[in-house]
Amino acid sequence: MLFTLLCTDKPGSLDLRMATRPTHLAYLQSCKAMLISAGPMLDLEGKPCGSVIILEAADRATAEAFAAGDPYAKAGLFESTIVRGFRAVFKDGVEL
Repeated sequence: MLFTLLCTDKPGSLDLRMATRPTHLAYLQSCKAMLISAGPMLDLEGKPCGSVIILEAADRATAEAFAAGDPYAKAGLFESTIVRGFRAVFKDGVEL
């Protein structure tokens, strides 16, 4: 099943995000078989202010464990994390 993780950074935490980024990317790399898409949300100035991850997981508990294991989450970067089921209707311009 697909899940979307919507993670919002705490205000004023760009330095923490940048310091933790290499470990976060290594974590994503270690879980790349689960990843459909991942990247930062951007504020009006184009600076990272959160993360969006779409992943394939067996169940919600697995998606929540993935979110909790993210080095960004462990570092306390996120103000909030929302885990929701996701159904793809279009992919690469093609209706599924």
